[in-house]
Formats: sequence, C-alpha cells, structure tokens
Amino acid sequence: MPRAFPPIEGNKGPNISPSVVESVAGFSAGVVSCLTVHPLDLLKNRLQRKLNTQTASRPGDSFRIFRNVVRDEGGVRALYRGLWPNMLGNSLGWGLYFLFYRNMKDLLQARRGHGEHLSSAEFFSASIVAGLLTGACTNPIWVVKTRMLERGANHPEAYKSMASGMKHVYATRGFKGLWAGFLPSTLGVAHGAVQFAIYEKMKQRRGEQLGGQHKLTNWDYIYMSGGSKLLAGAITYPYQPIRARLQQYDAAKTYSGLADVLRKTWKNEGFLAFYKGVIPNTLRVIPTTIVTFLVYENTKIYLPKLFEDEEMAHEED
Repeated sequence: MPRAFPPIEGNKGPNISPSVVESVAGFSAGVVSCLTVHPLDLLKNRLQRKLNTQTASRPGDSFRIFRNVVRDEGGVRALYRGLWPNMLGNSLGWGLYFLFYRNMKDLLQARRGHGEHLSSAEFFSASIVAGLLTGACTNPIWVVKTRMLERGANHPEAYKSMASGMKHVYATRGFKGLWAGFLPSTLGVAHGAVQFAIYEKMKQRRGEQLGGQHKLTNWDYIYMSGGSKLLAGAITYPYQPIRARLQQYDAAKTYSGLADVLRKTWKNEGFLAFYKGVIPNTLRVIPTTIVTFLVYENTKIYLPKLFEDEEMAHEED
C-alpha cells in the first residue's frame, strides 16, 4: 500500500525557504515528466500541425507517424528530437509556475483568518497570475520546440540546436516571432487555472475526510491530478492546435493572425480540426500530469527533511 505523506508543517528547516522548495519541486517534476513522455509530445505536434487539410484524420495516423519518424528520421532516437528545449521549457516552466503560484496563494491567505481555506475563485486567480507570468517567460522556448518537432533532423531547414533555432526565429521574425502563439497560450492559462482550482478543492475535501492533508497517499494524488487534468483538458484543448499553427516555420506566410487561423481552420477542416491530436494528447498529459504531481508533492516533503537531517548531523558533530 502507498504510504501516507508526513505533515508538511514543521518540515521546513531554517536553511531552505518555501519558495526554494516550490521551485526545486516544480523543476524536478518538469524534468522527470518530460523524460517520461516526450515521444507522445512529438506525435501530438505532428498531428496538430497539419495545415488546411481537406480530409479528416484516419485510424492509425498515430502509428504511421511513429513508424515514419523511426524509419526516415534516424531510428528510435528521432522520437526524442527536440528533447532539450522541451525539457528546459517544462522544468523552467513548472519551477516558475509553482514559485509564482505559492507566492500568490500566500498573499491571498494573508488576507484570511488563521485556519480559513482559500476559495475556488482564489485558487483560480492565483493560477491565472502564475500562468501568465510563466508563459511570458517561457514562450520563446516553446516556439523553438514546436519547430524542432515539426521537422525531422534530416530536413535541410531543421534546427540543429535550440540556440540556432532562437537565432533563426529572431533573424526572420524578430522579437515578435519569439512570442508567436502567446495570445492563444493565454487560453492555456485558463486551462491550468481550472485544473488547479479542481485539484486544490479535491485535496481539501479528501484531507478533511482523512483528518488532514498530511494523510493523503500517492493513490490520492494520482486520481486527483489525473481527474482534474482530464476535466480541464476537455474544456480548453482547442487552443493547442491553434497555438501550434501560429508557431510553425511558415506561419507568417500562411496566416495573418489569430483570427485568420480560426477562420481558415473552421472553413477548411471543420469543428473537429480544433481537436486534432486530442487522443495522443490525452494519453500524454494524463501520465505526464500524474508523474509531475507525484514528483512535485514528494519533493516538497522530502527536500526540507533532507536539509533537516543534514543540519542535525552537523549539530551532532
């Protein structure tokens, strides 16, 4: 049986601040989750980037994409193309997100009395602010990652590295190009806000049932993180294909802006085009979310304990 987590209160040693704990926990969660499911991220990107196709997706598209990547782009290793920008974006993104989110919750909690819980609206607001700040910081990384996943390493115009990708985007589209897709990405902030509002309320209620959140187990975190992600994803997924199209190599030649992407996608492909890649995305985000939150919650607990143990050892010496 999964163990119950020890209380978080009292575990924070004097040598490490809560903000550092949140940042390290988020960074670690981003690295582990990225390494776990990166090939599915590549698959989702290839499915989303199809431009103005006149035919609907066919059964077996995902298998054919995997087969073609392995056959034509350098073997199994090609499934991990774009890993470094993806890992950097995920680790930095989660580290910054949980840092901002924790500080926003602390600010809101300071307005309440001792022992009072934050409301769903307050969790939603904290998540919105954290998501916007994180997105503004990491958008250039996602632009380069999208383009690296879009083309195989053997393509003559493929980026050789993240640095070369950054230089190319800046040279061809300027600073505006590095923040391409940021506007539809803000819809993803709403996705995260919905997810965290659901997740935090599930934690509160489950904690009350068990007699405290310190009694939550790994199984609790698995179903709460997976369930909240599934519900939020069903509502907000359409922003992802739109963002991917705005971030492509030839986006400036194909679309004049967000409204043009929406119009052409609807006209040429219909409503279901806004859900292209939803199946591999769901297969990717649910395990990714579960891994992310398990690593995050466990790191939040054991990192302070590690510092406490080291301090006690120094005192004994």
